[in-house]
Amino acid sequence: MSTTPAPAPTVTPAVLQRLVRDGRAPRLLDVRTPGEFRTAHIPGSYNVPLHTLREHRDELLAHLDEDVVLVCRSGARAAEAERALAEAGLPNLRVLAGGIVAWEAVGAAVDRGPERWDMERQVRLVAGSAVLATGLVGVFVPGAHLIGTAIGAGLTYAALSNSCAMGVLLSRLPYNRGPRADIRTVITELRSTP
Repeated sequence: MSTTPAPAPTVTPAVLQRLVRDGRAPRLLDVRTPGEFRTAHIPGSYNVPLHTLREHRDELLAHLDEDVVLVCRSGARAAEAERALAEAGLPNLRVLAGGIVAWEAVGAAVDRGPERWDMERQVRLVAGSAVLATGLVGVFVPGAHLIGTAIGAGLTYAALSNSCAMGVLLSRLPYNRGPRADIRTVITELRSTP
């Protein structure tokens, strides 16, 4: 029988702001794509995209012995990262409640780069455009509407499983990659920062 994983421990933006202000900031690992990270991130955070974190979690463990707060857009990817690191044996993990969206909503500081659409917005654009196009084409080509039906089924599965194959595929586009989050670079940065 399948069990629902326990919710990841969280820290609110206000509490994290206070820790940063008091000089007691935990390690901040931002698990979004490099493109999303470049657009806006919490000063002092490290970009370790979720797929990189999963693939290299054992290498990261040796450099994450203190408090760690995981950050993403809204908290879902950070919760996945928390589960992956907790399974590998890392204690003291928390997720930023509400992610970077909540962080910015309270007026907390962010480092900004060139604007890019976040992954959720890109998925909505691609899925909506495909459904619209197949609906219109379906007027002239019988059966074309089934492509839109398949996309709807995929989005339903994505919501139920809290995963998104379209988001994974879109994250691999050059637009979303930005500078590569190389694990060696991340580990070097983790070592050099007190």
